[in-house]
Amino acid sequence: MEVGLCAKECYNFIMSNKVLKIFFILVLAIFAVFVLRFVFGGPEDTWLCSNGQWVKHGSPSALKPTELCGEKQATNFEECVAAGHPILEIYPRRCQMPNGETFTEEIGNELDKMDLIKIDNPRPNQAIFSPLTIQGQARGYWFFEGDFPFKLFDDNNKLLVSGIAQAQGEWMTEDFVPFEAELEFEMPLAEKGWLVLEKDNPSDLPENADELRLPILFEKDLMPIEIYFGTPETAGPPDYDCQEVTPVVRQIKTTKAVALAALLELLKGPTAKEKEGGFITSINSDVAIQELSIIDGVARVDFNDQLEAGVGGSCRVGAIRAQITETLKQFSSVDEVIISVDGRVEDILQP
Repeated sequence: MEVGLCAKECYNFIMSNKVLKIFFILVLAIFAVFVLRFVFGGPEDTWLCSNGQWVKHGSPSALKPTELCGEKQATNFEECVAAGHPILEIYPRRCQMPNGETFTEEIGNELDKMDLIKIDNPRPNQAIFSPLTIQGQARGYWFFEGDFPFKLFDDNNKLLVSGIAQAQGEWMTEDFVPFEAELEFEMPLAEKGWLVLEKDNPSDLPENADELRLPILFEKDLMPIEIYFGTPETAGPPDYDCQEVTPVVRQIKTTKAVALAALLELLKGPTAKEKEGGFITSINSDVAIQELSIIDGVARVDFNDQLEAGVGGSCRVGAIRAQITETLKQFSSVDEVIISVDGRVEDILQP
């Protein structure tokens, strides 16, 4: 009898513990679901970002968010363009976000000064490198004694170079007058900068001061090339070798058409700094390349008739050929150079 009573009590004790365990497990499961759903899962009715798109979760009462989903919010024109959003091709350009917000490209105060001074090169936000030729037009009263000053800054307002732009015509007028300047500068670490063209103000009175400010970029993807020029010694007296030319090193924007780029630099002639170093060119201005090919080590380059216009004397003819030939032969793909003018080879560049 006692054994049976003990067995019954033991059974009841075991069963009650099982019930408690099951109850405890159910409570933990319900708590876990609650935490996952409402703590980590967020509100039941909301907008969720999925694969760059806003999607409904439940039935949210709030309107669809207008900010970008899954990417950094753009704060300017450059960031908007980098994100791949469309550009409105007006001037100045504008980049439009998916929510309709637009960012306008910074062009300085060009639009405000267009009736006073216009710049053709460089243009706002153009990538520049040294040497740089500045070209444009300004009203005659922007000049004084035929020139006006300019300055180049990096975006930390550090002055990189200053100089003088010269009128290319009669400046005693109220009409637009072409101007030009050439500058050389050390490339800064900064990626951006400002080109400032100042109205010449000999009075130094603030009310007479004015300036055109243009944002520019500094080209970082550059490569060195050699350009061959003569010197007064090699291009002068007959007892010197007129075909002896000397290279100067220039930086150009990296390109696959490097031979063409080198010839184009050659046709520009020596820079102001190179002229100060005694370098000269025997090649006429306004010479243009009409065709260039390099096949099996032979470079064939055809020029317009300006290459031989007014050219005489064996010394100058030899110097012209040497400048072109040596500039091209710096490249391992060129062993021989054939020069032509309007397709003619045999009768060109005669002494």
